[in-house]
Amino acid sequence: MLDVTEMLRECVARGASDLHLAVGRPPVIRLHGTLMNLEQPALSSADTRRMLYGILTDIQKQKFEEHKDLDFSLSVTNVARFRVNVHFQRGTVAGSFRVIAQEILGFEELGLPPKILTMLARRPNGLTLVTGPTGSGKSTTLAAMIDLINRERPCHIITAEDPIEYIHPHKMALVEQREMGEDCFSFSNALKYALRQDPDVILVGEMRDLETISAAITAAETGHLVFSTLHTVDVIQTVDRVIDVFPPHQQEQIRIMLAGVTEGILAQRLLPRMPTGRVVALEILIGTDAVRNMIREGKTHQILGFLEAGAKFGMQTMDKSIAGLCRAGLVSKDVALMNARKPEEMRRLLGMSASGQSAETFQRRSTMGVAQPKFPDGIPTAGGGAPAKPQGIPGPAYPSQSSIRKPF
Repeated sequence: MLDVTEMLRECVARGASDLHLAVGRPPVIRLHGTLMNLEQPALSSADTRRMLYGILTDIQKQKFEEHKDLDFSLSVTNVARFRVNVHFQRGTVAGSFRVIAQEILGFEELGLPPKILTMLARRPNGLTLVTGPTGSGKSTTLAAMIDLINRERPCHIITAEDPIEYIHPHKMALVEQREMGEDCFSFSNALKYALRQDPDVILVGEMRDLETISAAITAAETGHLVFSTLHTVDVIQTVDRVIDVFPPHQQEQIRIMLAGVTEGILAQRLLPRMPTGRVVALEILIGTDAVRNMIREGKTHQILGFLEAGAKFGMQTMDKSIAGLCRAGLVSKDVALMNARKPEEMRRLLGMSASGQSAETFQRRSTMGVAQPKFPDGIPTAGGGAPAKPQGIPGPAYPSQSSIRKPF
């Protein structure tokens, strides 16, 4: 008989990030970003209902049948913690399990720039956002930042999460973690009441709506250090998303407020790593005076240019980060080009011709044109002397490896 615990154990043993249970297909895991079946028979409606209802409490069953969706966390002894979503699809019960590592890793172990993230974690107040698509490691990055604060500062940390993922034991800090549905009703309510609980640091699991975004900005304005996430793909879209969620007559005020509290925005993406696994690429925006002026004046379209020239402040574009990973041999050139915002710029950073070949390969192949093979002994000279050896066509000038800034 199929057992959820055994499948979760196998999922963790293989190093997978997710387990999916749905009718008509065997259990599916996501391994290094790719879905693959476990060696089990296809699941029936009775199978998924039995397995998923078997891990729910009576209260959770009632909520699930009322709302048709349920988020919660699950701990399996000697295995791991999991973020779980149970839902209906085509009238049958289905579930998704996300593996949460029991140990909170440091910045270096996660492939994150320790200097920049440490600086942001040590700010006395302000707003730092970690953004990216679902499954890009936002919660893991925030957990590492909160853990650093927990180890270094005798402060009060309050988190509002849906559900609680990483468990933060009390170290130097006092940490209170509140879960949606169990400890509070909504992110906006949790933020509202958190301000009356003497916090120093506030973590909001996700800024989903106008009320939550407004409360997070207000908390940062009132002298708290606030961390949160958004489902946006780059830092420019993040700024625009925060502002655009408000009605037009409030957007000017929100620009001013956001400009005043922004400490940093990190947009991250997980890419396939060579030969196996995944590696994080990171776009970094630091809240310098110039960046804040651009936000305040509604000139977010100019931020990209400042990112490209802001290396001395610790900033970098996503393309620069991906190019650095490619030069380090961590991702392939195909992956780098596929994920580039500006493919032509990526080719230049990687020393590739417009066709995608490296400059060296381009020079070598340029001597192999259609006409040249007609002269097997070389290209005849104008004076009829000894054949001249074919000369390569010079390629475009590319920056040397030493002139390209190394990634963090």
